[in-house]
Amino acid sequence: MESAPAADPSAGTPLLCRPVALRGTTLRNPIVISPMCQYSAVDGEAGDWHRVHLGRFAMGGAGMVMVEATAVTEQGRITPGDLGLWDDRQIPGLRGIAAMLTALGAVPGIQLGHAGRKAASQRPWQGHGPLGAADAARGEPPWPVVGPSPLPVADGWQLPAELDRAGLAALVEAWRGAATRALEAGFEVVELHCAHGYLLHQFLSPLANRRTDGYGGDLAGRCRFPLEVAAAVRAVWPADRPMFVRISATDWIDGGWTIEDSVAFSRDLRDLGVDVIDCSSGGMTGVSATAAAIPRHPGFQVPFAGRIRREAGIATMAVGLILDGRQAEAILRDGQANLVAIGREALADPNWPLHARQQLCGGGFDGWPEQAGWWLARRARALDRRPD
Repeated sequence: MESAPAADPSAGTPLLCRPVALRGTTLRNPIVISPMCQYSAVDGEAGDWHRVHLGRFAMGGAGMVMVEATAVTEQGRITPGDLGLWDDRQIPGLRGIAAMLTALGAVPGIQLGHAGRKAASQRPWQGHGPLGAADAARGEPPWPVVGPSPLPVADGWQLPAELDRAGLAALVEAWRGAATRALEAGFEVVELHCAHGYLLHQFLSPLANRRTDGYGGDLAGRCRFPLEVAAAVRAVWPADRPMFVRISATDWIDGGWTIEDSVAFSRDLRDLGVDVIDCSSGGMTGVSATAAAIPRHPGFQVPFAGRIRREAGIATMAVGLILDGRQAEAILRDGQANLVAIGREALADPNWPLHARQQLCGGGFDGWPEQAGWWLARRARALDRRPD
């Protein structure tokens, strides 16, 4: 008689508290810190700000910490303060960050992007507009921008030069080179930025892409260049390491990119060996990364992750106003996504993952860094002993 299968010791454990395996990489939990631009690099190089900013999330218990949008060319920076991986000199600073994140128990990830027609902009706290004379006077002049078509992002912004075939081929090589440098720096996960109105999203959306040369027109034409870039990155990224792609699941604009387009694009990415679709939205109009005139409520983008997971047959990551552990757990339990990404909530509370673990799993300060956990456990005992 066959013996009964062994009981799964994690069966009663909330999903938010369980490890997640992706290829040869295991996250200690399905909580990912979203890439959040800090606009604080010098010549594309990471510094002390980036180490402290990212390290606190690893100490806070996240399963993976994703480094912000990192430019694959100097021209592809959003602002003069963007991180870059277009040059070998940018590797050491990021190598130190990847090693630190790993030592603190988080999987290090990095997002690679190009701003396209949204490049050469001011930092948000300096106006968020196109770089101009006042910026040049302080040593940050504008630079020429490119795009799929000669359409500016908004009135008053530069007219982008339309990329020709040679320019497209050079950018494929730039992404390949940046991915190779990311690997040398020690990152476990690479994410391709195809969202928020930046270059690859500009190719996808008919609102920004008016080409007639095979890289525009119908859905297949508009997806062609982003898929070429994805294939190039997957080719140099080791088979045992995961690759993500962040998309804007919809432009939220009539005549723009739609959720149906996203499902079809995600199937193509799956077939190229992409592992996870990171489901954001918006950003095609206006300079803000996620600009869209739509009502926002907790989990407003989660249905996109659910639909892509079901219809494209690929793992997804949900992002956008995920506020607490119970909400995140419900997203995972309902099968809407495999991972949850936290951004601004983590800025407000870098220990969000640890607090979510306490909320769902109890355990006091188990799992907190020893250097902090013993203090907090001692404080908790003292508070419990207070007279009523």
